[in-house]
Amino acid sequence: MTDSPKSFHIVFLLFDGITQLDFTGPAQFLARIPGAIVHTAAKRPEPIETDSGFAILPNRVFADCPQADLLCVPGGFGTRDVIVDAESLQFLRDQAAGAQYITSVCTGSLALGAAGLLKGKRATSHWAYTALLEKFGATFEKARVVKDGNIITAGGVTSGIDFALTVIAEIAGQEFAQSIQLGLEYDPQPPFRRGHPDLADPKLVKLLHDRIYGEKAADIAAIIDRL
Repeated sequence: MTDSPKSFHIVFLLFDGITQLDFTGPAQFLARIPGAIVHTAAKRPEPIETDSGFAILPNRVFADCPQADLLCVPGGFGTRDVIVDAESLQFLRDQAAGAQYITSVCTGSLALGAAGLLKGKRATSHWAYTALLEKFGATFEKARVVKDGNIITAGGVTSGIDFALTVIAEIAGQEFAQSIQLGLEYDPQPPFRRGHPDLADPKLVKLLHDRIYGEKAADIAAIIDRL
C-alpha cells in the first residue's frame, strides 16, 4: 500500500483589484502537486472583486489560515492598497517566516517588498513596475521567473504559469512537471510575438505607458516613498 503524500499547503493572498489570472493561472498548476491543499486567504470572508468583472470567494481569513508551505502574492492594480495595509503585510511576514517558498506574480512582488521580504534579493515584476523594486532594496533581474534562495518572483500575469512549473519540477521532478504541462496543454503559441517590451513596437509600449502604466507606477512610487 502506497503512503498518501504529505500535505503541501499553498496559500494565495487575495485582495480587491487582483488580476485573476495572476492567481488562477499558477493555482491551476500548483494544485496538482501531490498532497496540495490550496488556501485563498483574505482579510474578511467576503467576495474579492477581480479585474475581470467577477468575484472570487476566499476560503480562509488571515486568522484561521494554516501555515503555508508555499506562499504566493498575485498582482493587480489593488496592490497599491496592499502595500500600505499593515494587517496584510504582517500576514505576509508571519507566513513567510515558516514557508518553504515565498513567491509572487506580477506586482505581487511589490507587496513582498513592502513586507520587507525582498531586501538584498534579486527579483522581477510586471515590466512597467520593475523600477520600483529597488525602493525595497531588491535588484531587478530581467527574466520571466527569478529565483533567489526560497524567494521566486514571476513577471507579468501569464508568467505565473512558468513559475508554477518551475516549483513543481523542483518539488516533484521534471518528468512530473512535464506531465502536468502536457495534461493542461500549456503550449503557448501566441498569434503575435508582442508580449514583452523587447518584442513590441516601441510606439505600442509608449502608448500603454502613457495611457495606463506610467501614471499607476508613479502613483505607487509616491506611496512607497511615503512609507
